[in-house]
Amino acid sequence: MLKRTTYRLHSTLERWLPEQRLYLKSDTATRFVRIRPLTQLAALAGGVTLTGWAMVASAIVFMDGVSTESGKGATARQQAMYEQRLNELSDDRDARAQEAANAQARFATALAEVSSMQSRLLASEDERRELESGLGAVQDTLRKTLEERDSARTEITRVTAAMNDRTPEDGVEATDTLKMITAALDSTARERDDMAQAAQTALAQSTDTADEKAALEARNNAIFTQLEDAVEMSMEPLDRMFRAAGLNTDDLLRQVRRGYSGQGGPLTPVSLSTMSGAVSAEETRANAILDGLERMNMYRIAAMRVPMAMPVTSRFRYSSGFGYRNDPKGAGRRMHAGIDMAAPVGTPILTTGDGVVVKAGWGNGYGRMVEVRHDFGIMTRYAHMSRIDVKVGDRVSRGDQIGAMGSSGRSTGSHLHYEVHVGGQVVNPMTFIKAGRDVF
Repeated sequence: MLKRTTYRLHSTLERWLPEQRLYLKSDTATRFVRIRPLTQLAALAGGVTLTGWAMVASAIVFMDGVSTESGKGATARQQAMYEQRLNELSDDRDARAQEAANAQARFATALAEVSSMQSRLLASEDERRELESGLGAVQDTLRKTLEERDSARTEITRVTAAMNDRTPEDGVEATDTLKMITAALDSTARERDDMAQAAQTALAQSTDTADEKAALEARNNAIFTQLEDAVEMSMEPLDRMFRAAGLNTDDLLRQVRRGYSGQGGPLTPVSLSTMSGAVSAEETRANAILDGLERMNMYRIAAMRVPMAMPVTSRFRYSSGFGYRNDPKGAGRRMHAGIDMAAPVGTPILTTGDGVVVKAGWGNGYGRMVEVRHDFGIMTRYAHMSRIDVKVGDRVSRGDQIGAMGSSGRSTGSHLHYEVHVGGQVVNPMTFIKAGRDVF
């Protein structure tokens, strides 16, 4: 049965693949090898299969090469864009720092000018009061002079009437008396005119002093307005930065004041005059500006202690974000409590804010790790390190190197796993990093 089937198959294939013979000739004999249609079909199928496999394999290798080159190009572009962004952030940070320094210098100059103007204003106020007192005395003297003039006129009338009834001797005596009274009256009149002129001069000086006071008050108001605007504009990005990080600014400043450790000091309220118990409007506005500057100083201290800087400043790429993801080890979908930054082994890892090292060693799943406790109930964690450069109890400042990047623990490659905890709850570290970019 098998032979019959084979024979029929050969007969059918001979239409397209006729039987071939390969002759082998020697000195004594001639032989041939018969290549049946079925054998030819098997050889042809094997050749086609081998050729197809070679083509598919070549195409796969070619596509993989093209994909790899495209990925490298995209990675290079992303790195270039990130470096450009870092440079822009650095320039912006330097510009903001310079603006803050210039604003403080301008405020110091303006405050000195305000103090000088206030001193001149107080002096002009004292002078105005003295002029008013002098004017009152002149007016009193003038009033007395007028009364004396009226009395003299009455006396002249009485003496004239008496002269008409006296003897010649009495008339001579009365005439002498009249001359003496007339001379006294003329002297009193001249004194009256002098007093009136002095009163007019004092009144003009008082008016000039009032105008100068009004000009000084207008200038003070313009300076205070500029200072208030400068403080408000400087405060806005700081308020926005801390609110973006999810922190309550009032609680933050309250904790900074409570834990004040000799950095700077609260600004003393302005007291420009002690002549009366009432506080002037200028003093109130100046104290409000000083309160704003003290708030800015508290913000500056808080900004150094809150972890808002970048833990890696060398070239890197974000390899995983915060939130749920597919586990790289194949353990299903799990919560990723931090962000991953991939870079070569040995890349420096920096602390993102001032604090105290509370853990430095091996952690289950985290490998070599460091935990830093910051103020305001914030803790940061740096994991999968190849080397640890700090020990428990060390105080670190923002930007200090605490270790090097690696792949220790449960890791698939060299990277930094960075976490931020607030009040014991894990939060997205990018919230702090993006908030810090607006200022630093």
